Amino acid sequence: MEAKAGLVAGSYKRNELMVVPGHDGPKPIRRSTLQDCQVCGDKIGHNPNGELFVACNECGFPVCRPCYEYERKDGNRCCPQCKTRYRRHKGSPRVEGDDEEDGMDDLEQEFNMERDRQSVVSHRGNAFDATPRAAHSIANRSINGDNYALSLPPIMDGDSLSVQRFPHAATVIGNGLDPVKENYGSAAWKERVENWKAKHDKKSGSIKDGIYDPDEADDIMMTEAEARQPLSRKVPIPSSLINPYRIVIVLRLIILGFFFRYRLMNPAKDALGLWLTSIICEIWFAFSWILDQFPKWFPITRETYLDRLSMRYEREGEPCKLAPVDFFVSTVDPLKEPPLITANTVLSILAADYPVDRVSCYVSDDGASMLTFDSMTETSEFARKWVPFCKKYSIEPRAPDFYFSQKIDYLKDKVQPTFVKERRAMKREYEEFKVRINALVSKAQKTPDEGWVMQDGTPWPGNNTRDHPGMIQVFLGSSGAHDIEGNELPRLVYVSREKRPGYQHHKKAGAMNALVRVSAVLTNAPFILNLDCDHYLNNSKAVREAMCFLMDPQLGKKLCYVQFPQRFDGIDRHDRYANRNTVFFDINMKGLDGIQGPVYVGTGCVFNRQALYGYDPPVSQKKPKMTCDCWPSWCCCCCGSRKKTKKSSKKFFGRKKSSKATEIAAPIFSLEEIEEGLEGYEEHEKSWLMSQKSFEKRFGQSPVFITSTLMENGGVPESVNSPALIKEAIHVISIGYEEKTEWGKEIGWIYGSVTEDILTGFKMHCRGWRSVYCMPPRPAFKGSAPINLSDRLHQVLRWALGSIEIFLSRHCPLWYAYGGNLKWLERLAYINTIVYPFTSIPLVAYCTLPAICLLTGKFITPTLTSLASVWFMGLFISIIATGVLELRWSGVSIEEFWRNEQFWVIGGVSAHLFAVFQGLLKVLGGVDTNFTVTAKGSDEEDQFGELYMFKWTTLLIPPTTLLIINLVSLVAGVSAAVNNNYQSWGPLFGKLFFACWVILHLYPFLKGLLGRQNRTPTIVILWSILLASIFSLVWVRIDPFLPKVEGPILQQCGVDC
Repeated sequence: MEAKAGLVAGSYKRNELMVVPGHDGPKPIRRSTLQDCQVCGDKIGHNPNGELFVACNECGFPVCRPCYEYERKDGNRCCPQCKTRYRRHKGSPRVEGDDEEDGMDDLEQEFNMERDRQSVVSHRGNAFDATPRAAHSIANRSINGDNYALSLPPIMDGDSLSVQRFPHAATVIGNGLDPVKENYGSAAWKERVENWKAKHDKKSGSIKDGIYDPDEADDIMMTEAEARQPLSRKVPIPSSLINPYRIVIVLRLIILGFFFRYRLMNPAKDALGLWLTSIICEIWFAFSWILDQFPKWFPITRETYLDRLSMRYEREGEPCKLAPVDFFVSTVDPLKEPPLITANTVLSILAADYPVDRVSCYVSDDGASMLTFDSMTETSEFARKWVPFCKKYSIEPRAPDFYFSQKIDYLKDKVQPTFVKERRAMKREYEEFKVRINALVSKAQKTPDEGWVMQDGTPWPGNNTRDHPGMIQVFLGSSGAHDIEGNELPRLVYVSREKRPGYQHHKKAGAMNALVRVSAVLTNAPFILNLDCDHYLNNSKAVREAMCFLMDPQLGKKLCYVQFPQRFDGIDRHDRYANRNTVFFDINMKGLDGIQGPVYVGTGCVFNRQALYGYDPPVSQKKPKMTCDCWPSWCCCCCGSRKKTKKSSKKFFGRKKSSKATEIAAPIFSLEEIEEGLEGYEEHEKSWLMSQKSFEKRFGQSPVFITSTLMENGGVPESVNSPALIKEAIHVISIGYEEKTEWGKEIGWIYGSVTEDILTGFKMHCRGWRSVYCMPPRPAFKGSAPINLSDRLHQVLRWALGSIEIFLSRHCPLWYAYGGNLKWLERLAYINTIVYPFTSIPLVAYCTLPAICLLTGKFITPTLTSLASVWFMGLFISIIATGVLELRWSGVSIEEFWRNEQFWVIGGVSAHLFAVFQGLLKVLGGVDTNFTVTAKGSDEEDQFGELYMFKWTTLLIPPTTLLIINLVSLVAGVSAAVNNNYQSWGPLFGKLFFACWVILHLYPFLKGLLGRQNRTPTIVILWSILLASIFSLVWVRIDPFLPKVEGPILQQCGVDC
């Protein structure tokens, strides 16, 4: 797969494939010779049985016998291409670390090393011409997912199936070594031998001039010991902070019990309606508090050790062993998600502090916009200058727009004299880049009547955004463009999946699943990092932070993802609408990290690809318990019954084993469906075809993709060439590929909710996976948030509607996956994420009660006794103490905590309330609601201009109405107290406090309505006054709390008697 080879567009169902050549034209594909050793250039030779010598059984990389022997004896004992440890071949001497293998007990050759060396050297002069691929019968060979590829015709008919071993030549995709590029020859071979010898001496100790240096040897041993230490550790909250917090929670729970006992035993007889309404609301608030509080019982923080990661996987003189990572960036509408923001995100990824051959960036354009395509073309050109500049001077952040806008001293800690000159030149280059991007945006404001046309005159395939073929363009890559200094750049791939009318595309979740399949075909990195288009890498070492968990030998195998907190730029200093959401990211997520892991929040997350495929985590076998043989076998007093042992073994068999090469944690399909058409095959062929049918029903009909799912450590099948990979990539993003498969149900991003992130993480946790919350000192990612009131409410409305959809689906945490591997406190947290919108109903009622009490003179409680006052004060103090202690151990400021409480009320009485009714209409009535993408970016002339801009929405009516009726009732209550000669100030105090509580929580909303000029739009005032007037008139007319007088109506006479 070559960069700049051109845009590839096509449809699998329509059997169409079109290639639009790039600006530089397609480049030829380099192929290595199969007969020559890729290290020394000599002939490879044959085994004693006449077969071609294959050093590595994993990838078949061509290496001759002498290089293989020297690598095992004095080298790193690994294949130069796939880094797999060499296995001992027959006739080779044993070295340290060799495993005992069946059929390899060759003692005569093992101890006659000189004769073995002479026999090996004799093969170096033999010229031969042999075919590299040998036929392997299904009956004689077992199928291994790492060494075989499923070869099927383009149309999967199941009649012609074959299994082929990967060829020995390196392909264009992956980490193949090119002899021309690497310039391996005799001189390079001698240099490599010298490096091996020096490394061997270094391992055994430092030898200078024939003298052993014990001090340097001790330093080397200490370094190796440090590399073997854990890559991360848990940092529990100090007991002096967490224990008082837990004690107050328990006391608050006890006080809450006595409080409800008093409330239920002492009704307000003169206002039973108000009393009953308040009781129902308070019970729901207590239930919601429990769901939110107890998952924070075990909060933890974590530390990572990047130096240990480098010492373990990036040792000097050895190949880098860091795992590859595929980055996903998703965008839809370039007019609402500016291309300049997307370009900055992509540039920060390409400049990440990670090996370039292990980074691939996939940009999903779900709107099939030529503007996004052209902006990626410009971005790939600018990246050739930007990436080397970032890595040369180690700048942070590596998104150019945010780097150049920093108001800091950029000369600090920069001692290179050329830095100032190069920085100014780079800033000029970026300004020119911005001009070109903005020119593209201006051009795209009006679509031509004939549609968009590419530079070569070809019509843009995505002119109809709802009916277009799939498109793939490789802009950068290991075999393509280089930067201005001649170094390789990470791979950059543009992807737009096929769309046709009448098909369900599942919005962002469907686009992410398409990226999963495309990346598996082209690069197949074992880990995936997904980002929104407006979230850039603020910390260039963010990927290394995640690798400290995912590549940890003990912890990594059980992790489904590593979640980073969301941090934002461009928010006003006081964070009026709680856009930073600090309470959730710094308190709730730390608490979940101590249970089973944080929830997935949609961006800034590094996934384990195997977890996305629906696999179960590896099962750790527990050591058998101590038993005795002093009792009969039927006795279960001390050693357990046999029935119990059989049950546990069955449970283990039902789960996926850790190898993942032959077992898949997939549902068992009907045998009738699989056995159709299998007559005429042998028994072993039937079993293989039945397994193949289950693969296709789970993953779809792509042999290359199915093979990639069996590669736990990633990598691309070596048997497929570049044109076939591109064709297969078009196939997996074609319309209808997911039909009759498990995509969106058990695999990938889960469908069924607009908040697909919560649902996807929930399914992984139900399978037993764990997740980790990583909070590096420098924020890993930063993004933009809507600071406008209307945009912020619409964003919250979308999240709340997604929770309602999950609540009404089969994946509801209230009843889904009981008996599975989801921990109870984790389940409580997920229940809280789906029921919180329903809190809006009691919240609206509770915010209305103060106005009713002030207007009618009634109250929700009778006259308080001394004991009742104790419970009320105790509950009030415990609520304050819980918040204060929570702020102590979390580090959240009191201003952030108060803003979060205010917006909880604002969102609850507006967006959450609408979400409940819209969700019920959508799920039960089939009335769908379309959401617009939240606009990114702000006005450059005024950084916080969006904050004061008013945008009309019906979400503003309920909170405005509550504000008006509470303000009116507050004035009415004070006036009534004054008219009664101050005799009713005591009973009025509680009502006034209640009303002030509501007004203070809605104060940021009131400021948002007033705007910069302190003017509220007329339409909002009219609607709110109308609703408040109707409510007041109806209330006066009904007046249900006044006692009904029976008998004659007595009136005061007019005579002064």
